[in-house]
Amino acid sequence: MACRLLRNLSKTNAVGVRLYSGEVKKCTLIPGDGIGPEISAAVQKIFECAKVPIEWESVDVTPVRGPDGKFGIPQAAIDSVNRNKIGLKGPLMTPVGKGHRSLNLALRKEFNLYANVRPCKSLEGYKTLYDHVDVVTIRENTEGEYSGIEHEIVDGVVQSIKLITEDASIRVAEFAFQYAKENNRHKVTAVHKANIMRMSDGLFLRCCRDMAKKYPEVKFEEKYLDTVCLNMVQDPLQYDVLVMPNLYGDILSDMCAGLVGGLGLTPSGNIGLNGALFESVHGTAPDIAGKDLANPTALLLSAVMMLRYMGLNSHADKIADACYATIREAKFLTGDLGGKAKCSEFTNEICDKVMKS
Repeated sequence: MACRLLRNLSKTNAVGVRLYSGEVKKCTLIPGDGIGPEISAAVQKIFECAKVPIEWESVDVTPVRGPDGKFGIPQAAIDSVNRNKIGLKGPLMTPVGKGHRSLNLALRKEFNLYANVRPCKSLEGYKTLYDHVDVVTIRENTEGEYSGIEHEIVDGVVQSIKLITEDASIRVAEFAFQYAKENNRHKVTAVHKANIMRMSDGLFLRCCRDMAKKYPEVKFEEKYLDTVCLNMVQDPLQYDVLVMPNLYGDILSDMCAGLVGGLGLTPSGNIGLNGALFESVHGTAPDIAGKDLANPTALLLSAVMMLRYMGLNSHADKIADACYATIREAKFLTGDLGGKAKCSEFTNEICDKVMKS
């Protein structure tokens, strides 16, 4: 089975949309809601300072009503991602309540972005309760409890269907083992609850076991979700690459982000068969929107992942090093990092370091 993979998204190299010297690649940009436009503008400014050979194509994904009366992603946005095959997305707001479908979920399904990759690594100079964390969560991104299949059986009784398929499970398991192999990772842990959901999680686990046989050079283990959560807060160093169904991945990846400082510092990439969409996974923070207080780090590091995917490793290294150095020096940290700097000041400091490098 063909598998479009990332290599060293967290560090050095990439397999994906390759660029050659002098070539300019057009990338879709979805600024998002709340603080999204501000942090997107910050990333664009830093990319311009680093002379990244990218042309941004900004699109709006505000839902529009179709002929069937249902709301969906605007066709112009769909066409942009399909045309460019790669994009960067800020945070999107999903109203809570009946009839509102997550736009993030809609985007993943629309473009079959089947694997979510989140490297969670301790940042030098930013102290948390844990040191030397270096964990990668790989989450099946298209089905599970997030398949969106639910209905009311009778008044007051709602049934939600957890959908697990062999094809999707094999695909994400293969991605995880290939990622581990190409990034010099030593172990893949399959996270599951097959002791309770014997058929659904059992199928996912069986696919992981079968794939492990094809990668004997990568150590494989299987752990219950609750055990991993317990172990992770006791000693995160015992885990390396984790692969899991959708809902477990949503929860555990956020938990791992908390070990290194939170979602504001955590990059994320969604990889599909025909492209990739990189994103900040924090909220829209409407309370600080427009006040120049937002932290663009998560979106910037996601953009760095995007550059590695595209093979623009020197640009990625330059931007990442400038970002890490700014955080390490702690002179221009935003409020969520314990500082008093504005988003623009944090961004300008990164730009200064980029241009001096």
